[in-house]
Amino acid sequence: EGFGWRSSLPSLSQVFSSCPTGLALPPRHKRRARRRPTSTSESIDYHFCVLQLLGHHLSTEADTWGLAQIAALLGANNAVHAKAYIDALVAKPGTGEQMKRLLSQCKGLYHRTLVMFLLVNDELKARRYASAKEKVAETVALLHQCDEAFVQASVRSPLTKQSADSVQLAIICTAITNLIK
Repeated sequence: EGFGWRSSLPSLSQVFSSCPTGLALPPRHKRRARRRPTSTSESIDYHFCVLQLLGHHLSTEADTWGLAQIAALLGANNAVHAKAYIDALVAKPGTGEQMKRLLSQCKGLYHRTLVMFLLVNDELKARRYASAKEKVAETVALLHQCDEAFVQASVRSPLTKQSADSVQLAIICTAITNLIK
């Protein structure tokens, strides 16, 4: 089916101009996000948004619908990279058993995040936007479970960047989906 192409829909620059407007997590996740010890933010990081979307080869030709799909696929791709990073950390000599256990737990959560972002993409393709946004919110909840596992164990997470990037991609995906008419 592919991505939508520019027509009467907003241009890429119009979508980017909406990135820093403070669009936020769904209300049920705001409380959790505020108490997280990670550096994740509820608002969109404009530079991150632009860099991520422009990094995709189809973004300059995509309409809003296509950009939402791209954001979902970027979220899935980020989860794949997080899983590979976790594998590298587990294989690293000197990684303790507690850290390996926590990383293993998070690897499972990142796998579920990957699957969920792919489901978001499917929902967007089918133009089921409310369902897509619900699934995006589920990705954020999965990521917070990983963060929380480290907090509960009083262990500093080596996955703060992966978590922050994944949450940011979820927020971007939701924000762009909200722009679809």
